[in-house]
Amino acid sequence: MKNPILLWRNPFGKQSRLFRKNPFDQSYAIKGFLYVLLGALTWRRLTKINNLTIKNGKILDTLPQNGVLFVSNHQTYFADVIAILHTIFSCKWGLYHSLDNPIYLVSPRINCYFVAAEETMKEGIIPKIFALGGAVTVKRTWRAKGQDVNRQVDMKDITKIKNAIDDGWVITFPQGTTRPYAPGRRGTVHIIKETRPVVVPVVIDGFRRAFDKKGLILKKRGTQLSVTIKEPLKIDYDQPSDVILAQIMDAIEQSSGFNKMGLIKQNLEN
Repeated sequence: MKNPILLWRNPFGKQSRLFRKNPFDQSYAIKGFLYVLLGALTWRRLTKINNLTIKNGKILDTLPQNGVLFVSNHQTYFADVIAILHTIFSCKWGLYHSLDNPIYLVSPRINCYFVAAEETMKEGIIPKIFALGGAVTVKRTWRAKGQDVNRQVDMKDITKIKNAIDDGWVITFPQGTTRPYAPGRRGTVHIIKETRPVVVPVVIDGFRRAFDKKGLILKKRGTQLSVTIKEPLKIDYDQPSDVILAQIMDAIEQSSGFNKMGLIKQNLEN
């Protein structure tokens, strides 16, 4: 575990952000308070009701303070990003394997953001509160109000994500849906080509079994949950979008090859 005194004295990096605002004119102090509150409210369901393990958490120590994009598979609307944030906060304290010691909630990393559908974050009071904790809301280009659509990427959304990446670490879900092995969206590649961040794959598991689709209601207790951090991808930003997207989908284990392996495993278990 890292020195808790140093983490407390300077919890937000070399230059304290506590009394400043982020690029979205939000107070870092309020955002930090929300992280502590939401972390405290969700910690037990990840560690006591279920059991979350972290794999390769030390990789986070090698990353720069900003310009990082985490790409992850997607199993629920909210539990996924909550677990990844918990993982980031825990590893900041040198607690690399589990969330068992909640002391890390005293000083979370506050320059974290997550990309979320604007429509989803407006559905109810809990998503609206959660959005204040770092949501970068974007308009879906393929679906709106339960209907399939086909619209261009809003460049204002790209600018928002770019500002978040410039400020810190951003979590995104390239599939844009909780359906397993769904194809990735080109918007993620567009962001990568525009901002050229350090791209870190994340693979989560167990959340679909433990929670409902929104990730707010417990469905099954005693589920083994995992968050696996992988080494940053070596991306040739000048490659065609399809090539980069295929590299990402392979890294988050959602490509067609992993789909076949999943089907084989399911058949063997049955």
